[in-house]
Order: sequence, then C-alpha cells, then structure tokens
Amino acid sequence: MKTITKILSIAAVALTIGTTSASAQSMERTTGVRLGFGLNGGVAEKGSPFEYGVGADARLQFDLSKELSITATGGYTRLMAKDNMGDDYDFIPAKGGVKIFPIGNMYTIGEIGAGFGIKNGSKTSLIFGGGLGYAWNGGVDISARYEGYKQDSSSSTYRPQNGQFALRIAYGFKL
Repeated sequence: MKTITKILSIAAVALTIGTTSASAQSMERTTGVRLGFGLNGGVAEKGSPFEYGVGADARLQFDLSKELSITATGGYTRLMAKDNMGDDYDFIPAKGGVKIFPIGNMYTIGEIGAGFGIKNGSKTSLIFGGGLGYAWNGGVDISARYEGYKQDSSSSTYRPQNGQFALRIAYGFKL
C-alpha cells in the first residue's frame, strides 16, 4: 500500500506543478486528432507474482468535443516477476478507451482491450483499467492509472492475480 501512495503522491505533485506553471498559458483545451508517445512504469498490486512493470505506447486520440475523446492505444509492456515466482510476462497491449475532461485539461480515462502474449504458449489477456491525468496544451501528458489483466488459465504465463499501478509520461502531437 505504501508504494501505491508514493505513486499517487508523485502524480499529484506533478499535476500541481504542471497546473501552476501552465497558468501563463491558455488553459482552453483545443480539439482535434492527436498522436502521443508515452513511457510507463508501475508497481504490481499486492499478491501479484510480479514486482513491477515497464512499457512504451502510442495513443491516437479523437476529440468528439472539448469534454469527450475516444482513444486507441498500442505498445509493449513487460511485467517483471518476483524472484522464484515464474517468468516475466511480455505482451503487446491493444486498447480502446474514453477520456472525459471534467475540468479544463484534467481528465479521467477508462480503457479495455487485449494483451497479446509474446512468449511461446502465452495466450491473449483481457486488459481493463482507468486513471487520472493532465494534458498540457504544449503536448506533455502525465497520468496515473490502475491496469488489471485477466489471463486465460491455459496460458503458459497464467497468473491468477495480475495488475499494476502505473505512471505514464507522454508527449502528444496534434495531427
């Protein structure tokens, strides 16, 4: 639980600093189509055979209005196994989601999709999650999220309990 608190605290500080430094910029959110590239790092949930996760992704965002966007995200994720608790779990996530901007550039996001296992014998996993973030007009995007994984029990990488609390730092371009 202490690790989760640390991640959420770091995200809150980053959002506060970013929001304060952005006060000189226009806070009006612009709409359009965006492409963002991000790096992810997180810690596994309690009881998981994994210790932490790392990854990279690309996210395409279609703004339906200033308050609502749909997303498509793909990339690579690796969950690192704890000592003597099995193999690392490598997969390619493909997710769709919804972003809601209730206050300016601050958002909540919910995603669902599939994780295509890379190793021999690993099966496709269901991925689900949600989080909070802030997207500056200049392109920087920071978010904190929980992401859960439901694996096929016949998979060679099967673990009954999977999930991570992660921080994502990204940069987006308006297309």
